[in-house]
Amino acid sequence: MTTPKLLIPLRIPELGPSLGQLVTGTELGHLGLTLDEFRLQLVTRLMEHAGEARRLAAGHERQAAIAALKRSVWMGVWEEAVNAVAKRLTETIERRLVAEAKAVRMPARLCRRVSMTDVEQRALAARLGAAGGGLIPALVVIDEKGTVAMTATAREAEAVDEWQDALRYAARRLEAAWLALEGAVDREISHWQSVADALAAWRKTLWPVFVTGVTGAALAAWAGMMLGGVLPVPGWLQPLWDSIFAFLR
Repeated sequence: MTTPKLLIPLRIPELGPSLGQLVTGTELGHLGLTLDEFRLQLVTRLMEHAGEARRLAAGHERQAAIAALKRSVWMGVWEEAVNAVAKRLTETIERRLVAEAKAVRMPARLCRRVSMTDVEQRALAARLGAAGGGLIPALVVIDEKGTVAMTATAREAEAVDEWQDALRYAARRLEAAWLALEGAVDREISHWQSVADALAAWRKTLWPVFVTGVTGAALAAWAGMMLGGVLPVPGWLQPLWDSIFAFLR
């Protein structure tokens, strides 16, 4: 008779200490934009999944517990945070650009061109998402180690230890991804600030006013010289000229 394998208990490590500044916070506040709301939401969502994994592990639902912290779960939490930050950043930039355009009394037809295009918004979101590039390899390791830990016995305790280490490492990589995201937000704000500055320096072109003024002055001078007899009245203008003088008499 084959003796069933006695699986080693599955313990979920505390991820808070490995999340570092994701928990303690960072300083970012350009254009009145702060990311604390999204940072805390990211931490909360991850902790909820870790709590669920801990509950499942306590109920001896080993497979479900490991699945609660698999790669797709981490990526879902990360992408949710990135999309929320991208949306808020886009709204902040839009408000600034429109405010600058209105401040310099830019015509409505030009104001409509000031707003970010759909392509620019998607490109911005993609640049922010790229901050998580270093997180992906760590998440691959979580799934690899989780598969081995699924059937680890007392003699294979190191398999569970390695899975726990993979989770802690992923938490540190998530912190690094968040810091990179904040750096990307900083760069985006600097870029769009230069665009806003260019709008602030915009002035309505004066050449139509200049041309109209010069043309009017030239015509007035020409008429004056004809009235004074300095210049002859052109033949094509003579009938109108005679009519004007007849009216004045």
